[in-house]
Amino acid sequence: MSDAPDLDDLFDQRIDLPDSTARDRFARLVGLDDFKSRLTKILGLLVNLEGLRTWAAHHHPGAEHLLDAILTRPPLVVVAGDVGSGKTELAETIGDAVARKEKIDVVLLPLSLSTRGQGRVGEMTRLISAAFDATLEEARKLKSSSGSARGAVILLVDEADALAQSRENAQMHHEDRAGVNAFIRGVDRIANARVPAAVIMCTNRLGSLDPALRRRAADILVFHRPDPDQRRIILSDALASMSFPDAAIEALVAATGPRDGLDYGYTFSDLIQRLLPAIALDAYPDHPIRPEQALVVARRLFPTPPFREDHA
Repeated sequence: MSDAPDLDDLFDQRIDLPDSTARDRFARLVGLDDFKSRLTKILGLLVNLEGLRTWAAHHHPGAEHLLDAILTRPPLVVVAGDVGSGKTELAETIGDAVARKEKIDVVLLPLSLSTRGQGRVGEMTRLISAAFDATLEEARKLKSSSGSARGAVILLVDEADALAQSRENAQMHHEDRAGVNAFIRGVDRIANARVPAAVIMCTNRLGSLDPALRRRAADILVFHRPDPDQRRIILSDALASMSFPDAAIEALVAATGPRDGLDYGYTFSDLIQRLLPAIALDAYPDHPIRPEQALVVARRLFPTPPFREDHA
């Protein structure tokens, strides 16, 4: 009897893209246009290599060395940043944008944290290897004989530092170290197979990721809390239909930035999931939302404290 792990034990769920729900979630990520465009392009190149070859043949024939430098990159992107910065939401929905841009189907496989196993010898390594086996098997089905992609697979690893923390940590358990080795081998296997697949790793603790994985990343996107311009976009979009004057929006922008001795302001999720609902619920059910009362609510709430990485 085979002891191969069940796919349900490896992945939280399988998500087929494009999908209207993912598209709507992606669209709601306002103020992140640069990251959205950059990640869509990076992943599009990683999972659909034929598109890059077609571009090079048309615009830069003879640029084989440049093309090879791009095509041989490991298909890995690291998305790092503070809690509530929008990185996980973007990672979970970016596949929809890639599917629409490249005109292919994309399968998103979110890796389950249960792949850490129960601490038994060899278990973590076996589960991580099985997850990469499943990703490769799925991706091979989508590579046509001509080399072009009929689809793509994205392996999403949230809280990546829980699976791939630095092996330079002297206190690291042998089983965890073996798991990181298995993860690095998995990334290299996907790269060597030249299949339409990519790995996205999300983490709050970029410095805790193993250096070998950071070196392999085709790109590392570091998310920060929204600046005044980004907060203005979010608040203006949400409150425009309520005829908030510009001065009221600016007061909210200031109130959601660093204040009261704090050196940090609201996160994206603080604005969207806490502040805006709190403003609406404060007015419901007796009166409409009023700018002056919205400002009271904003000053009453405090932003989520940032994640402080321990470098000790």
